[in-house]
Amino acid sequence: MRKRISLLAAGALVALGPATTPAHAADPVFTLAGPAGIGLRPHPGQSGEPQKTSVEFRIVNDSTTTFDRPSTFTIDLSGLKGIADVTLAKDRGADCKLTAAAVTCKSWALWTGESTVVGLNLSAAKDSKTGATADLTLTGAAEGATFKAATTKVRVGGPDLVLDRARLKAEQKPGDKQNLSIIFANEGTDPVNGVVLEMRTTHGIDLVEQYDNCSYSDDTRAGQPWNTGWSTVQCLLEGEYEPGAVYGVDGPLTLKAAPHAFIDGLTYAVYAAGDQPKAAKYRAPAAARNKLAAAKQAPKAAARSTQQAADLDPWNNIQEFDFATRNTADLVATGVSLKGKAGETVTADFGFRNDGPAWVAHLRSKDAVARTDIMIPAGAKVTKVPAGCTGVNANGTHRDQTLGAPRYFCSTGHVVGEKETFAYPFQLKIETVVADAKGSITVGQWTPEGTTGQRWDPNDSNNKAAFVINAKDTGPAPTPTASTSATPAPTGSATPTATATATPSASATGTGVTANGGLASTGSSAQAIALGGAVLLAVGGGLFLAFRRKAGGHA
Repeated sequence: MRKRISLLAAGALVALGPATTPAHAADPVFTLAGPAGIGLRPHPGQSGEPQKTSVEFRIVNDSTTTFDRPSTFTIDLSGLKGIADVTLAKDRGADCKLTAAAVTCKSWALWTGESTVVGLNLSAAKDSKTGATADLTLTGAAEGATFKAATTKVRVGGPDLVLDRARLKAEQKPGDKQNLSIIFANEGTDPVNGVVLEMRTTHGIDLVEQYDNCSYSDDTRAGQPWNTGWSTVQCLLEGEYEPGAVYGVDGPLTLKAAPHAFIDGLTYAVYAAGDQPKAAKYRAPAAARNKLAAAKQAPKAAARSTQQAADLDPWNNIQEFDFATRNTADLVATGVSLKGKAGETVTADFGFRNDGPAWVAHLRSKDAVARTDIMIPAGAKVTKVPAGCTGVNANGTHRDQTLGAPRYFCSTGHVVGEKETFAYPFQLKIETVVADAKGSITVGQWTPEGTTGQRWDPNDSNNKAAFVINAKDTGPAPTPTASTSATPAPTGSATPTATATATPSASATGTGVTANGGLASTGSSAQAIALGGAVLLAVGGGLFLAFRRKAGGHA
């Protein structure tokens, strides 16, 4: 039998931390942390072998100094007897010992910030019963310090939301639309009381419809390269989602490629209500009065437990997708003309602008989008260099001294907005007056020797401009190069990289995204984003780094 369910108005779903007890005034206070709860798949698991679930306990030192006395941490395992089997997680128990009764860990110093105490792998014991629970409590002790304990509730069984991968077209044109089909199932042992559907899109992808049962937010914080610039939609689907049931949101949920779309991404996920990640400040839908509906086809299930358990496998709650939009971005070098007498110091901004129409973001690799190559005219010496710029020899080879170099390379961050201007402020001293002294400013793709044209830039002729000091004529003119025309489609790696290599650059003026990956101060809608190659999930109070695709079908 198929049933209809509707998304109701989304409420504020905030998980509050436990109350704390004040310590002795003379002692530093350290907070121990772990997930609020974890669920174990009943023995023997779906594959016939016990399925492990990981739990990590951490310590937070919020002070500005290292605590340099030995500390001991203990987890009593007696409550897990007959419920769960425990092993130390790999690389998470070097200073820990495990016995049948307890886990004991030693630390010789507590560094500032957050660090791991121990990681454990748990699986349901052979004779354990579904619904059985026990507490894992981490305590700490050290001379001259107080520790706030952390408790994780372990439960055999629980819900398991599993999200199917939608069939979307990766290659598109600006303005193209396609429907996002959301199908998910509860493959666990317990019902879920309320589900939050979350959709996050990058700057070039818009979600056309708005619903009054959804909340909308834009994360525009600077300095957050993995999170900044995402638009987030979270919709609350009230009701009970039963074990063995399959649910499909009918939509419409229409994705549209913006005029500036190029290399973009989407993440979409389902969470038990209350377990969804905290989004940026919400904004209400614009006069939306519609609700999404979902169809359900599943057998009846047992009554819901009094307390909703943690998801048995939070890694399969999320999917992600990459889009490659056929578009171009025209980078234009900015010419500079200066005048001055011998001994004078002059200031100039060197750089380029993006005339669009596309924004460009190296979302996976985090590599710099473009390099500005600056050749200094004869008679001038650079006395001040902005961040993100490096002095090199005239042939582009390495140079130890940054000041006074004959040539400079300046790199952007991994995002260039569709109407963004990059300006690198230099100071130069005119040591000798040379009439009509000429250098150059070139923008393009990084090469060991300097720059070359970008495959997505349709006009190479404006990639180079003149830099003139004490010009004889009215000012600089672009130096022509061979002109090309193309409308390439972007390509992007489907595998997230382990490091971020974008070089911070100087301040960017004009509209668009700043050189260091944040939004420009002009208030443009261009946003610096990083694809959810690493998506931060808050599950049961614990933090999980999830970026996994799950292909599969539920009829």
